[in-house]
Amino acid sequence: MLILGIETSCDETAAAVIDGWKVLSNVLHTQAVHAEFGGVVPEIASREHLRLLPGIVREALEQSGKSIDDLDGIAYTRGPGLAGPLLVGASFAQALAMDSGKPLWGANHLEGHLAAVRLTFPELAAPFLCLTVSGGHTELTEVTADGEFLSLGCTRDDAAGEAFDKCGKILGLGYPAGPEVSRLAALGNRKAFALPIGLRGDGLDFSFSGLKTALSRLAKELGPELGDRLADVCASLEEAIVEALVAKCKVALQERGLPGIAVCGGVSANRRLRERMQQMAERTGCWARFPAHALCTDNGAMIAGAALWRLERGDVQPLTGPVEPGLALG
Repeated sequence: MLILGIETSCDETAAAVIDGWKVLSNVLHTQAVHAEFGGVVPEIASREHLRLLPGIVREALEQSGKSIDDLDGIAYTRGPGLAGPLLVGASFAQALAMDSGKPLWGANHLEGHLAAVRLTFPELAAPFLCLTVSGGHTELTEVTADGEFLSLGCTRDDAAGEAFDKCGKILGLGYPAGPEVSRLAALGNRKAFALPIGLRGDGLDFSFSGLKTALSRLAKELGPELGDRLADVCASLEEAIVEALVAKCKVALQERGLPGIAVCGGVSANRRLRERMQQMAERTGCWARFPAHALCTDNGAMIAGAALWRLERGDVQPLTGPVEPGLALG
């Protein structure tokens, strides 16, 4: 089944074509213009999507070797995300579907991140545990055998990716800071500084706001020495975030008796998280799966995959309703 996926939930303008669970093309433009503001400016993001989307979709079709006429349908991000960017993508997709006569499906962005794992491992089958970890979400979900999503825990404040970026900003690393924190962390001592682990009690929820406060205090204490200890600080920061994620996943796997875990979202590209999660899974007799690095960030292939997964489960009704910025997983 050939599906064109369009993704505009935040600051990535993306489109892709998939043939079943095979990615034929995956075109992505990250809007670097937001770096000077230290975060995404919704109005600017909307205007950039409006400017870039026609060319991105055209390139995705050309790279796939397919035309609009060849498609079985078009999928776009319905939510969650920023309202303006979502509206741009939805309007473009609806106009394209109306002009071509193709079916149109509104996809859940969070289900898309999970679909990115299946695009990497087509044999992935429920039940299993899912950790969605990105700049806006940190959530533990059980994917049941009948394809339902059972929420087990989430962050009560900052998401893990948000913690990386906010702490990186304190350290003067710019935006987005996550990749630079990880690069420096590989050069540092992970045990150099004791930073709080955001475990949020005995349940399966997370909390990372205290980590930001502790890091700010540490940076002030180090003063001029911070520059010389930056790699150690980043390594300790990364370890604190990863430890919280791995610890909760271990508890969830054991409590729910699940055979494995799929980790998805932008932070799933983090090398240390992959390493620690794989080690934990092997020690507990479970498997761990991650999306290909090219599919970790927001992209069009994952949106097409989210639509395909629902179609496989018999959910074939076109979704052409309004965008939903606060749409939940499932």
